Amino acid sequence: MPRTARPAWEARPVTPDAQVVAEQSYVVAPGDSLRRVAERTGAGSEAIARANGLAPPYTIRAGQRLIIPGGRYHLVRPGETGIAIARAYGVAWSRIVSANQLEEPYGLRAGQRVLIPGDPGAPPSRAERAAAFKLDIDDILTGGEPAAAPRQAPARPVANPGRVLPPTAVVAAPARLQGGFVWPVDGKVVRRFGPGKSGERNDGIKIAVPVSTPVHATADGVVAYAGDGIAALGGLVIVRHGNGWTSVYGHAAKLLVQRGQSVKRGQTIALSGDTGFADQPELHFELRKGRTPVDPQSQLPRR
Repeated sequence: MPRTARPAWEARPVTPDAQVVAEQSYVVAPGDSLRRVAERTGAGSEAIARANGLAPPYTIRAGQRLIIPGGRYHLVRPGETGIAIARAYGVAWSRIVSANQLEEPYGLRAGQRVLIPGDPGAPPSRAERAAAFKLDIDDILTGGEPAAAPRQAPARPVANPGRVLPPTAVVAAPARLQGGFVWPVDGKVVRRFGPGKSGERNDGIKIAVPVSTPVHATADGVVAYAGDGIAALGGLVIVRHGNGWTSVYGHAAKLLVQRGQSVKRGQTIALSGDTGFADQPELHFELRKGRTPVDPQSQLPRR
């Protein structure tokens, strides 16, 4: 493994100090903006806009009466991630995404107030806390990036794994996908995309290869995650490619890249293995468009 920084959701824990806001009405004062109303009431500006049917650029006028939706609102600080916020409150990140109607690319910003679903007076159940701490690919894609501080520019991708970016560095995905996809390894597909025989769904394909087979990047991109935080997938690399495309490589025995590193199509990014819940030495490979898994064989060259 190269020397890597801890994931931002571990390195930057969150204090659960959400403000509980009662549902109320607010009369807009001269000079008020939607952000100022949010600061005065403690509610999220996006939540206020939704409750009042406001559309961008969210113009309000003096004397206008606004509905302020009640709830628990967490003020996002620089470097905080959605995953860390979810863990602090014992609420699954997917519930926070739904409650706030977050949309791609799901990036949080410092100063944003996000609604935390659930009863503020009741502690989360053991099952809810377990769900908050369980990671999947969707969590990393939508809640893994740290919130940028005001005027914080994204970090430039690093060229090699020897330079470690701090976990609070914001890493931007490429704007566009360059070219098509190539096979990450040469092996037999032993499990296809979609529902299996017992009904469980496979969001990618499984390719049987010997242990320590070089795993290649399917296209140019920037590494969004390298680690072993998802137990079922073991050693894991996630690469963003632009145009909303992401590739996922699981069950690796050794990772050769780190978050924030730029990679080229065909570059070796890991060595295959049988880590996680692998049935045999194999590579778990996914392609996603936004949050949606896509059958990789529909995008890869025929062979």
